[in-house]
Amino acid sequence: MEDSDELLLTVWRANLVLLTREVGAANRLARMMTFSVSYLKLMLAGQREFSEEFVRGVEAVTGLPVGWMDVPHTAHEVPANAREAIDNEQPLARFRGTAHPVRKKAVLRPEPIFGQSGPARRGEEETLDAEANRRHAHFRKVRELATQEVRRFERHLLHAPVELASMRAKVEDVIAAADLDDRIVADLAGRLEQIDKHRHMLLRHVEKLQALLSQLAGGE
Repeated sequence: MEDSDELLLTVWRANLVLLTREVGAANRLARMMTFSVSYLKLMLAGQREFSEEFVRGVEAVTGLPVGWMDVPHTAHEVPANAREAIDNEQPLARFRGTAHPVRKKAVLRPEPIFGQSGPARRGEEETLDAEANRRHAHFRKVRELATQEVRRFERHLLHAPVELASMRAKVEDVIAAADLDDRIVADLAGRLEQIDKHRHMLLRHVEKLQALLSQLAGGE
């Protein structure tokens, strides 16, 4: 974006907000510009910069005089024909440019809207879609790996009764092999009971963890 564009960006944004102040106007203008609604709203919120090419496109598509966007205006100064074009979603030209700021000024290529095929997707939209797909793919991968580990741990817990029975038998052999104090016998038996109790608690937590991981599929 050139220095002059940077100075005008505040004015452009204010006029763009002015043109889209009515309910649904931002959506209508985005469709008239064959542009991403979400990206236009980021521009309106000051989260994305945009180029003079896009500004001239707004003027051409809505019927505003060339240069109208370069000067601050009030709501009463919006031409009736531009307001009507936005309200009725009736573009007066076809915009095939981009909003992405560039140092070299591009030339607006408005075309008659009749008989034109659907416009190509904007480069920035493709970039955003590619990044979103990459994040979703990465999320699915790490979620599947986590789910596999949880299931593996669950299988280990489910097989634990056999190992626990063997361990219990060996501890009972120790108790029977010696004349142990009653307190020691009670302590050994109590430890075995606590191990079994906590195994059941772990199983419940693992089942809940698996359910939560499965529910994340709907929030990708």
